[in-house]
Amino acid sequence: MRRLCRLALLGVPLAGLAAALAYRYLPVDACRPDASVRDTFWSPLRDVGLRAGLAMSALVSAVIMATFVVGPFYLSRGLGLDPAWMGLAMAVGPAVAAITGIPAGYLTDRLGTRRLTLVGIGTMLCAALWLSQVSGLIAYIAALTVLTAGYSLFQAANNTAVMSDVSATRRGTVAGLLNLSRNLGLIFGASVLGAVFARSSPDVTQATPQTVTAGLHATFATAAGLILLAGVIAWNRARTRAGSEHTNIDKLKS
Repeated sequence: MRRLCRLALLGVPLAGLAAALAYRYLPVDACRPDASVRDTFWSPLRDVGLRAGLAMSALVSAVIMATFVVGPFYLSRGLGLDPAWMGLAMAVGPAVAAITGIPAGYLTDRLGTRRLTLVGIGTMLCAALWLSQVSGLIAYIAALTVLTAGYSLFQAANNTAVMSDVSATRRGTVAGLLNLSRNLGLIFGASVLGAVFARSSPDVTQATPQTVTAGLHATFATAAGLILLAGVIAWNRARTRAGSEHTNIDKLKS
């Protein structure tokens, strides 16, 4: 318990450092008297493209949460890793996300949000299908790396697509909706995908490595379905926006 308290206390100076950096470097927004009081929290949801972006954000966040819920059981019970090695294996995902974040943003600027959204979802789908058949530590880490890299691509592209068409008076509200969708996705992933794993391995403390592996496969087979649904939403959003752009061009020509 004392070790846990010490670890928790280590986060205090880190949080203070983050607050100091935010205070020092983030720009100060001026008050916007033109912001309408009637512009409620839910009014931006009338935008079909925004709803699509929020739905996709929730779906892929649920899949990422599955790696944190199911991963430790597979690494410890399925592969027999001790806590230290399990922690190192679990750190691969966040490390890949940190490394690929800036390149994902650069690619979004160069190639566009529509293309990168589909590429990110496609990469995640391949990784989820791989995880639904994976066996062994090296293969698991490789699949996790691909999944997280795809998630970085998707997040950079989807966030840019959502925020690009938002007026200045609604940016804070839409940013809050994006955070809400991610958190709802994390809750959904922890509960529903965790339940899928629990159904496949009811008593994980007594489960054999084969049973835990079967639970991992069932979980990510379900996760692949969620990613496929996100891909359908992304495709429809891209077609809708392309159609509206062609309509606007035809109007200008006429």
